[in-house]
Amino acid sequence: MSEPAVPRRGRPGHDQAAVLRAAIDLFNRKGYDATSIGDVADELGVTKSAVYHHVPSKEHLLSEALDEALVELEATVDRAAEADGSAYERLRGVVRRSVEVLVDHQPAVTLLLRVHGNSDTEKAALERRRRIDTRLANLVGQAAEEGALRADVDADLVSRLLFGMVNSLVEWYRPSGPVDVEQLADAVTAIAFEGLAG
Repeated sequence: MSEPAVPRRGRPGHDQAAVLRAAIDLFNRKGYDATSIGDVADELGVTKSAVYHHVPSKEHLLSEALDEALVELEATVDRAAEADGSAYERLRGVVRRSVEVLVDHQPAVTLLLRVHGNSDTEKAALERRRRIDTRLANLVGQAAEEGALRADVDADLVSRLLFGMVNSLVEWYRPSGPVDVEQLADAVTAIAFEGLAG
């Protein structure tokens, strides 16, 4: 005979991940400054105290959201920078993996791309983005030195153009649409590195 189920303790219905998802959605729809903890509570159908049971502040929610967007991007770039093999192949891998990260974390990446440095949390996130950009530009420069990329265009500019294309996906790509993430990553990588010529 099985033991009777032990009742769960704590507030039912929502966990910290659900609170974060609701907050990211609201930050993207209304803007961070225009969103309150009360709005998050209303979105979830709970009281403000129920939200505060999971998180200490709205700023904490923003920090967690931006961290979600940045951690895998940083890891992707770090792995590519430290891996063996040609810089060109590592750069292709970064572009491909960045598309996958963006799709997997589209709401959080969308939020990251909209921050302007209005708070310490936003400034810290922008600094992390700058470090990623610098490492990517270094990888572009190495690929150009190998002769795999054209050397007549500034590496910083190439990096911005490449990742501008990736970042633009937040504006139109929907995972429920006709193109899956693998097709999308293939297409972005092919256009970025082979162009549109037939």
